[in-house]
Amino acid sequence: MDSDGRRPLPDTPPNPADDERTVLVQFLEYYRIVLIRKLQGMDDAGRRLTVGSSNLTLAGLVKHMACVEDGWFAHRFAGQEGIEPWTSAPWDTDPDWEMTTAVDDTEDELVSLFDAACARSRAVLDACSSLDDTAAGGAGDDPPASMRWILVHMIEEYARHCGHADLLRESADGTVDD
Repeated sequence: MDSDGRRPLPDTPPNPADDERTVLVQFLEYYRIVLIRKLQGMDDAGRRLTVGSSNLTLAGLVKHMACVEDGWFAHRFAGQEGIEPWTSAPWDTDPDWEMTTAVDDTEDELVSLFDAACARSRAVLDACSSLDDTAAGGAGDDPPASMRWILVHMIEEYARHCGHADLLRESADGTVDD
């Protein structure tokens, strides 16, 4: 942990001379850390803060990304059965369940849920022999995605949501970093 109690950022950015898989994984890990850093140290009001007409919160973004991690790596790519809290969530009545319920979760609960989802994702990725390997199944009529596509998609998803988290954190307490 940094002196401010948050996860330290990597000492160096991804090396542009590294192989494709290494670079993609390094960027994904960087954004995972950034998202959690935005949440760490916030009080309840800061985790629940919204800006403008949006209902996005730091808490919601972290829980959403835990759901996305499990959805893409464990469920879609590896074909694993869904797990809690996702399987019993009332998605039919609240399609944004992970976002709306996150405001009731503590920082420790959110970080624990997120860390566990990322650990499952890392295990799936470690078991994947090639970025060309395709997912066990698609979503609906979508064709199965390659691990390469999933990694790029996850980086894109994190980059977008880390931008949201930047705005929320700055609005909450003025912190501008990462």
